[in-house]
Amino acid sequence: MSLFPIFVKMSGRLVVVVGGGRIAAAKIPGLLQAQARVCVVAPQINSQIGEWVRSEAIQWVAKEFAPGDLQGAHLVVAATSLPIVNSTVFQAAETRGILCNAVDDISNCHFYYGSIVQRGDLQIAVSTNGKSPALAQRLSKELEQQYSADYADWLDSLGQAREQLRAASDPKENFEKNKAILHSLASREMFSRFVRIKARQAAEKSSPSRKPGTVYLVGAGPGDPELLTLKAARLLECADIVLHDSLVSAEILALISPRAEITDVGKRAGRKLLTQDEINSLLVSYAQNRTTVVRLKGGDPSMFGRAAEELEALRRANIPCEIVPGISAALGAAAAAGISLTDRRVASQVLFSTFSRSPEHANLKWSQLTADTTLVLYMPGSDYREVAERLHDAGLPSDLPVVLVSRVTQPEQHVRWTSVGSLAAEEKLPAPSLLIIGRVASHDIAEISASFWTARKTESRRPMESIV
Repeated sequence: MSLFPIFVKMSGRLVVVVGGGRIAAAKIPGLLQAQARVCVVAPQINSQIGEWVRSEAIQWVAKEFAPGDLQGAHLVVAATSLPIVNSTVFQAAETRGILCNAVDDISNCHFYYGSIVQRGDLQIAVSTNGKSPALAQRLSKELEQQYSADYADWLDSLGQAREQLRAASDPKENFEKNKAILHSLASREMFSRFVRIKARQAAEKSSPSRKPGTVYLVGAGPGDPELLTLKAARLLECADIVLHDSLVSAEILALISPRAEITDVGKRAGRKLLTQDEINSLLVSYAQNRTTVVRLKGGDPSMFGRAAEELEALRRANIPCEIVPGISAALGAAAAAGISLTDRRVASQVLFSTFSRSPEHANLKWSQLTADTTLVLYMPGSDYREVAERLHDAGLPSDLPVVLVSRVTQPEQHVRWTSVGSLAAEEKLPAPSLLIIGRVASHDIAEISASFWTARKTESRRPMESIV
């Protein structure tokens, strides 16, 4: 008969243990660890069971077993040295539909105790269907050596990553992507990294001469976690503190170490959660406490962020700091549209700019744009009519191509083709979004490029002998 392996939640459920000696005492700790309510039925009990009774960890009914003692029980353990008693307990349980284990008595068992290896919430149970407990014990000892205590903390980190993904994205819409991320996090390679990081952190904490913390301004890229640099991914794994922008994707946030303190310091619906001065102060304060601080920014930290102000504050406080570049949204948008920002047939230069309504930026130098310039416009806002008017005022022709790209490299990415003259009538795309303006943004050029690269990919899949 094949057994059905199962891990049961026993918290608050009644388990009756019949017997008050050494055999019964060996079965009780696991039940207490599972937070079961344990009731021992026996005329006498040994000192160990007596200690549990005195501390009110278990209940003791001082009498010979009777079938009525199983009232309300979910499980029963017959743990006496008398086969006749164990058989009586089993028959009473059978009659009432209660699962019973009679210790070392296969014929009077509905279930067996497995040989357990436990690392926090990780449990590995070995069963031989009652045929050889000795073999089960040997195998569990081998597993004890194979699975170190680090698995307990690692499992906690995996659990938190799973909850972060579920809370931050639609589980149905992103099921396959989230599944791939979680399987990647559960790999043996990731466990090895976890152990190395944990050992390094322990060594740093034990060293009285360790250096003050470092602040890393890390580029999160446009949203796809596979576009993170290896260094960025490593820093997210070992960070103590992470301060991130609001638009950093949920998939990337899920890669942050569960031990890290995570704070959203970005904007929501135009409202700042913290002022820039407050962010600067947090960075300095955290680093002075000798922690590894990651300032996680969308795209690249040096592109239209407040990196300069943060770097200045850190240098004034003599805090070590480092920029870790990321893929800017402009490059991700060009890839999404299938165009080259510097297509040599139509463009020789690129201008990166933002659309601002503040008085000090009222006269952006767009009038100096030439026909062979590609303009990448970050943060165009919600009213494309204003943008179109400024482009017209700068002398750009109405038929100049424009491509709008929203949520670059993310599952909900959207690409829309238009022109300067038609831009005002376009429906707003969700943030973050940007515009690529210029002859490179022609849909015809994108189609030619797409056909070319499709042909190249097809050719690369041909067998080697056919290419030769």
